[in-house]
Amino acid sequence: MTTFTELPLSAALQQRLAAAQFVTLTPIQARAIAPALEGKDVIGTAQTGTGKTLAFLIPIIEMLRAVSKNEAANNESAKKSVSALVLLPTRELAMQVHEQYEQLRDKNMPKAALVIGGVSEKAQIQSLRSGCEFVIATPGRLQDFITRKFADLRHVKILVLDEADRMLDMGFLPAIRRILQILPQRRQTLCYSATMEQSVAALVNDYTRDPVRIALGSVLKPAESVQLEAYEVRPSEKLDTLRQLLYGEKGQTLIFTRTKRGAQRLAQELERDGFSSAMIHGDRTQSQRNGALSGFQEGRYQVLVATDIASRGLHCDDVAHVINYDLPKMAEDFIHRVGRTGRAGSLGRASTLFTAAENLALRDIERTLKLRIERKQVNATSENAQPKRFVQNTLASRTLTALPGEVFV
Repeated sequence: MTTFTELPLSAALQQRLAAAQFVTLTPIQARAIAPALEGKDVIGTAQTGTGKTLAFLIPIIEMLRAVSKNEAANNESAKKSVSALVLLPTRELAMQVHEQYEQLRDKNMPKAALVIGGVSEKAQIQSLRSGCEFVIATPGRLQDFITRKFADLRHVKILVLDEADRMLDMGFLPAIRRILQILPQRRQTLCYSATMEQSVAALVNDYTRDPVRIALGSVLKPAESVQLEAYEVRPSEKLDTLRQLLYGEKGQTLIFTRTKRGAQRLAQELERDGFSSAMIHGDRTQSQRNGALSGFQEGRYQVLVATDIASRGLHCDDVAHVINYDLPKMAEDFIHRVGRTGRAGSLGRASTLFTAAENLALRDIERTLKLRIERKQVNATSENAQPKRFVQNTLASRTLTALPGEVFV
């Protein structure tokens, strides 16, 4: 099975998939959708960017369509109950799942309630009280609504745990367990994740029944389509090295820092240098994060600076280059960062900046992930290293220090 047309889907969904130009199944979709459509529990692990979202949205859409038909046949006009629930770790990821559902649903399908923090809760509460059938939520906000008796989950037929390992990393395990205790035991559970660590395995074993297990490739290695490279720099040279990497990049670049303050400073510095930049970190409001993400996805920003809040919650198929301005805290975070590029079969590039004092930390990442990152040097004398646009935008407002081989004109 290689294409969506081979799946036993309704004609309406096939039309929506074709309109959205979804043609070829990814490996996780080819192996996970069919058992999910049969009502089986599924545990799927695969690298980021492999299409796990569609692997659970398609079964949900077909289930909701069947429920609607059954209610129409029985002339039921009672208040709707929640039939499908998707739990995700971040607001950005929840919003992107919601956006993809909206892309695929037709006018006869119910709208989904988006239950997330950082935005006004009034519309969310109204959606839940009006009788929504599909809820896409982050665990913290949903648990709060359950405590306040705004959400009734006693009739859920399908539960999805997306990025389960990330949810546990973020401390959502207590909230997830409280939510799952409310759900009916006779339900279908789909769990998709980039890694399946021991804590995640214990969670899914507690809440699944004879699941179909799907593991594709090494989930602790970057996709083969990503070129890995590292540059050793002095601390004082770090920003200049980053500039040189950006000079030579024609596509969009996603830069990761360790701290919120570091992301703020770096984005402002690059903006002053003439790069169209935006930032995402935990202290930004939801509207600011939405604006930065949509602007980057639409190509209005060349550079997006982010903390690890975006290492999993950002879906953008056009990221040409990921740069680790700061080393990640954990080896697994390295995988999720570089997984933002080289998606959907395209080639990607992932660069890491490190100082001599961080050499052992980088080698630990290589040893843990069983990979080799090529050591390289920035070629400051290349013709791309002296973009006139950058010089013209910045000479008037600040004093620049020439890099090796760089001439101001």
